[in-house]
Amino acid sequence: MRIAVVGGSLAGLFTATLLRQHGHDVMVYERSVHGLGGRGAGLLGKRETFAILRASGCEHVARVGVVARERVVFEGADSSVVTPMPLQMQLSWDSIHHVFREHMADGAYLLDRKVEHLHEEADRVVIRFANGSEATADLVVGADGIASITRRAVDGPSTTNAYAGYVGWRGLLSELALPGHAAGELLDRFAYFRLPHSHVIGFLVPGPNGETEAGHRRYNWVWYRHAAGPGARDEVLTDRAGLVHPYSLPPGALSDHARENLVDDARRLLPRAFAAAIAATAHPFVQGIFDYESERMVSRRIALVGDAAFVVRPHTGMGIAKAAADAMALQRHLASAPVEDALRAYGHERTQAGKAIAASGRELGNDLM
Repeated sequence: MRIAVVGGSLAGLFTATLLRQHGHDVMVYERSVHGLGGRGAGLLGKRETFAILRASGCEHVARVGVVARERVVFEGADSSVVTPMPLQMQLSWDSIHHVFREHMADGAYLLDRKVEHLHEEADRVVIRFANGSEATADLVVGADGIASITRRAVDGPSTTNAYAGYVGWRGLLSELALPGHAAGELLDRFAYFRLPHSHVIGFLVPGPNGETEAGHRRYNWVWYRHAAGPGARDEVLTDRAGLVHPYSLPPGALSDHARENLVDDARRLLPRAFAAAIAATAHPFVQGIFDYESERMVSRRIALVGDAAFVVRPHTGMGIAKAAADAMALQRHLASAPVEDALRAYGHERTQAGKAIAASGRELGNDLM
């Protein structure tokens, strides 16, 4: 089939790679102008993530990770408890994205293709782009994330993401940028600290080119903070030019004043090691936390994958794993049944899975409200 994948992030790349391997003619349309490299942070390796790496012939990426063998739980500014933990592989989003992007020929992955409208016909879908051009496909896969346009064509026009009332402040920095005392407490450990309506975690991930040698890795931290008062979300998501972003602020967009406030709050509220890591981060970024659950993941000729279908809270660690499982399930069903039957079976299977993950995420986030 001629398949159009709308969205060139990991969900789209996972799906496109598998479908191309099984003989389909796949085009990926990405709305960003300059691409998505360098936008991600750290992620925890999950069973589904390793499975799609194997299925895609990218199993070597699973070995380009950092392993944590200890957990450190801070109990205050200067006290902590260190315990052994089961081995946990920690990966980097940009390393995985780079490998899968390299799988796509340039002519099959097009930037600056913002989709404005989808028109579904009996045996094809017409895609209209913001630049006035059009494309057609036998099947469209909506992998366009939290701001999905394809979702509207499948799940109806009322597809608003529900803000959860808090945000995740995030940072990614060279391990060499950590001051000595912070490096001694944080490196090679999974770190955690909880305070009322908030918690912070941190762990090592590979370097920008997949480096795993000591001195070349990066430290990844996330600080979840309440931001539910009138205007609180807009204030947090306002960039240095005064523009309010709907869902997140990328690295480099945070104003100097907002960064200073973040560093001051960290010094006042967090253990010294975490505060030092945040202070050493030149370009923190912000992720608003949202919920969305699709009632329908498929129509006759359109299927949703990843965050286009279910936006789940990051505490589950399942965002990328869920996208991988969606991609593998879609490929499996398309290989075993006519397209409409395949999509129906895919939608039934993955809607149930998405709802379960979303419920788990809300439960894990209850203490942040």
